[in-house]
Amino acid sequence: MPATDDNLLGAYLRDRRAKLDPAAFGLPMKRRRTPGLRREEVAQRANVSATWYTWLEQGRGGAPSADVLDRISRAMMLTDVEREHIFLLGLGRPPEVRYHAVEGVTPRLQRILDSLEVSPAFVKTSTWDVVAWNSAAAAVLTDYGALEPKQRNILRLIFGNTRVRSAQSDWESVARFVVAAFRADTARGGATQAVQTLVDELSRSSPEFEQMWRDNDVRAYGDGAKILHHAVAGPLKLEYSAFAVDGRPDLGMVIYNPATPADAVKIRALLKKRSARNSTATKVRQRP
Repeated sequence: MPATDDNLLGAYLRDRRAKLDPAAFGLPMKRRRTPGLRREEVAQRANVSATWYTWLEQGRGGAPSADVLDRISRAMMLTDVEREHIFLLGLGRPPEVRYHAVEGVTPRLQRILDSLEVSPAFVKTSTWDVVAWNSAAAAVLTDYGALEPKQRNILRLIFGNTRVRSAQSDWESVARFVVAAFRADTARGGATQAVQTLVDELSRSSPEFEQMWRDNDVRAYGDGAKILHHAVAGPLKLEYSAFAVDGRPDLGMVIYNPATPADAVKIRALLKKRSARNSTATKVRQRP
């Protein structure tokens, strides 16, 4: 029985199955009248009955469970996007996010950050580790490159770095916002368990964090405005917006724009000083 127009899940699974290479799954290539994997082979890999899987492709037997769709996605070695697609077709909702530790970003994404000349921007993970940033972010927010990777965490900076704390115009309000948005992000990114060690660490070192965490507030990062008291440039008015990175639910980008032309001038001056300082440091290292 062919998959009908109202059985989009069955049609998609059948198409995916037909495009799979049996050799990649360690299966024999002989005696195959049709391309791809057989239904029985997918069913066996997914630990479901061949009859039930056949019914699923034919649109019979009712809606599958999330567990079954997960097993089928692993059996077919679907990508995260393909896995999300079969959940949307089969259950009308995306799957729960699977947390992945992140090492960095693609060169293309880094070039996007670098193109924002006077707009401090960075990419953070669902555990709020900063994994990429531009020169404006290093000059205005924090010189992340001068920190150990473990310390490039927004919560560690807000609650444990005196310079970052003193730069906030209203530290308590900022800290509460950060904790609430962090809680929401980690849950959305499936990283609640992954951040427990960080939460325990901050609870021990900061009574303020412990109290804010116990409040159980959640907020979206969204967009807004803030004032930073920069040690060199003085007060800086900034507007910020947060963006999702398509295809990477584990990453989010935050961009700060100067709120006025005067603030843009201040950032350009900071960047000029930073460039001159780096140039001098490079010349010193190159001396024989």
